[in-house]
Amino acid sequence: MTEIPERADVVVIGAGIVGNSVCHHLAELGWRDIVLVEKGPLPDPGGSTGHASNFIFPVDHSREITALTTDSMRQYEKLGTLVTSGGVEVAREPQRVEELKRRMASARAWGVEAELIAPRRVAELVPFVDPDILLAGFWTPSVAVVDPLRAGALMREQAIADGALTVSANTEVTGIRTDRGRVRAVCTDAGDVETPVVVVACGVWSPRIASLAGAEIPLTPAVHQMMDVGPIPEFEATGTAIAYPIVRDMDALMYERQSGADLEIGSYAHRPILHEPDDIPSLESAALSPTQLPFTSDDFDPQLEQALELFGSILDRPDAGVRHAINGLLSFTPDGAPVLGPCPDVDGLWSAAAVWIKEGPGVGRMLAEWLTHGDCEYDMHGADIARFYPHQRTREHVRARANEGFNKTYGIVHPREQWESSRGRKLSPFHTREREAEAVFFEVGGWERPHWYASNRGLLDEFGDRVTHRPHEWDARWWSPIVEAEHLALRSRAAMIDLTAFAQFDVRGPGALDYLQRMTVAQLDRPVGRLCYTPVLTPGGGFRSDLTVVRLAEDHFRVITGGADGARDRFWFESHLPADGSASLVDVTSAVCTLGLWGPRARDVLAATTEDDVSGDALPFGTARWIDVDGIPVLALRVSYVGDLGWELHAPFEHGQALWDAIAGAGEPHGIVPAGIGVYGTTGRLEKGYRLMGAELDGEYDPVEAGLALPKVKAADFIGKDAYLAAREGTPAATLCTLTVDDHIGADGIARYPQSGEPIVTTAGERIVDREGRGSVVTSAGPAPSLGDYLLMAYLPPEFAVEGTSLQVEYMAERYPVTVARAGRTPLFDPEDTRMKA
Repeated sequence: MTEIPERADVVVIGAGIVGNSVCHHLAELGWRDIVLVEKGPLPDPGGSTGHASNFIFPVDHSREITALTTDSMRQYEKLGTLVTSGGVEVAREPQRVEELKRRMASARAWGVEAELIAPRRVAELVPFVDPDILLAGFWTPSVAVVDPLRAGALMREQAIADGALTVSANTEVTGIRTDRGRVRAVCTDAGDVETPVVVVACGVWSPRIASLAGAEIPLTPAVHQMMDVGPIPEFEATGTAIAYPIVRDMDALMYERQSGADLEIGSYAHRPILHEPDDIPSLESAALSPTQLPFTSDDFDPQLEQALELFGSILDRPDAGVRHAINGLLSFTPDGAPVLGPCPDVDGLWSAAAVWIKEGPGVGRMLAEWLTHGDCEYDMHGADIARFYPHQRTREHVRARANEGFNKTYGIVHPREQWESSRGRKLSPFHTREREAEAVFFEVGGWERPHWYASNRGLLDEFGDRVTHRPHEWDARWWSPIVEAEHLALRSRAAMIDLTAFAQFDVRGPGALDYLQRMTVAQLDRPVGRLCYTPVLTPGGGFRSDLTVVRLAEDHFRVITGGADGARDRFWFESHLPADGSASLVDVTSAVCTLGLWGPRARDVLAATTEDDVSGDALPFGTARWIDVDGIPVLALRVSYVGDLGWELHAPFEHGQALWDAIAGAGEPHGIVPAGIGVYGTTGRLEKGYRLMGAELDGEYDPVEAGLALPKVKAADFIGKDAYLAAREGTPAATLCTLTVDDHIGADGIARYPQSGEPIVTTAGERIVDREGRGSVVTSAGPAPSLGDYLLMAYLPPEFAVEGTSLQVEYMAERYPVTVARAGRTPLFDPEDTRMKA
């Protein structure tokens, strides 16, 4: 046991690939006095780094995960711990062939070399596979095997050589001391270390270690079964650890790969087997290691049969037997993504958990940059631990979603797919009325939101051919033509939309204005009653959020943001509150319901419910005022995300059903309909070219590229201002554009509709990349019923961001012609904004 220092600038707990990588990159960024604490022995301390299958398939549908993976591959290669073997994902079923086509689009989008191949070619690459049971393969030449223990050791040794790192192995963390919500020290059986920063990189033990500080890391240990079968003479003859490409038998939810003289078989097809971090055995009591549990053969028997089908020529022989088999523990989170970044519960406590071998070094680099600069090269929006609301961090929710998500590891997951478990947790006061109207609910942030209303099916006859029907099941999944019909009803008369999922914060105090000026790009020093849409930037000038701020009094503001990002935004704003207490922030989300009312007859509807003047002169666009709606106090915001006349009506939560009834009743003579988020977030938004956080807006693009740079820059300082000014003075590397799909008919004669995430390519089929190395990819896609078009949004380099330019979108391994219809922010529908400002 190394003598542990009395103080450190940062303590990293856990010496797996992630912890070692964090230390290495912190040292490279100039940090000194780093302490790495590990309860197990080195080089293999007993975590999942030592037993997880150590191969890397680079292609993921997520840009974020693919970036972390390819970054990690570069680091492994630089360390000399990567062996390229190639890999092929195979399809047994027709629906998997379609998924492989989708993976081809993702490979093109992120710039990874890949190819769809026939079963015959699969058998040429892997001679032991039976091609007769296959339909297709997805070949990725860069798939590789890595040595994460050796890579971690090299990283650790380099940080020690730099004089930056002290390592204390065989050291148990017994506590994390905090004071007034901030980390002060790490307590161990070798002594205490005073430190302002602790990084929890303990894999499956992370929730237990975080709880020592009073924090929650939402993950659960789950079993991944692996078996080695051998000896295989053909493998033995190669004399190497791996000589053949790795096979992912995707429909069987398995993989098979050479491991020296054996065939390693891993499965995600068995029943979910979840464990508690506190129940993981100790080093002393574990037969192999704490994360290698006894094998439960009954769970694996069906998968062994499927492996015999595919690899019968080498497995179905008397001399091949089971040489090693484990139930290995890995970390699973409620949404399957890592949990990274500062923990919302305790200042100075950081999470680096639920990270796979393929992402480890990339995560280490990003976390080190994040700790150092408050920002990092890749947008970590989808992995930020702050994304989870409190109820999503509970044991019950984590286990329910992990239980459901385990078998989706190799599953076919639609981009709009909904979770079935842990639903109905947050209901708006309109919920009863919505159920009566046969709402189809989608979830965001735990809220049940109507996506469309089946009771509106009669609108399909009313609008006839103006509504598009999607003939392919994949394109139509989790979608309905009723969305387009609701859209047209809104445009022609009026619609009401439940927006209660908004997260809302009240900011008060003598320092409220100065605080919010520091947090946002837009000028907020405006008269009481004015509202302002504004970007919120990262220190590097990318998008952290976008939201609306309403000035309710001289020292009182309301911040309104999307339900999907409410938890992240609350943490961001709370973590920057002034230390002098001059401004306070209170989350009022649960006290407020919001009903959107829009359409050319919206003013007639609202006027019928109130004696207050709601004319354009009395309540102009961009203002807010308290009004009385049928006896209900309502904060009426004259704003529109769908591009039509109307309001967001914010009321006390307990008055929600009465508000719904009042608006619905007043709207009945005007043909009002309830409309879902499909209109609000897709059709209406796209017709107006409005940007969406997490789609068009993320940390890797700036307001100039997104077309959201404001005419003037306020004098007040704000986070990201220097980068924002630099972006305004330079030439943007890309411009956000709106494109129309010119022909939807595929080779089979069926009309297809891109969903988002597809690459935009030239008419010659060449990938488009801007000078920052970012590929042009569809960020949002959907119908524009008012225009009779299907729209895509994508960032394009200047030479392509020219209206009228002909390009193509690659969707499901086919290319469809598209045209740049708009470069920049001006909407295609009602470009002068006359409707919503009427």
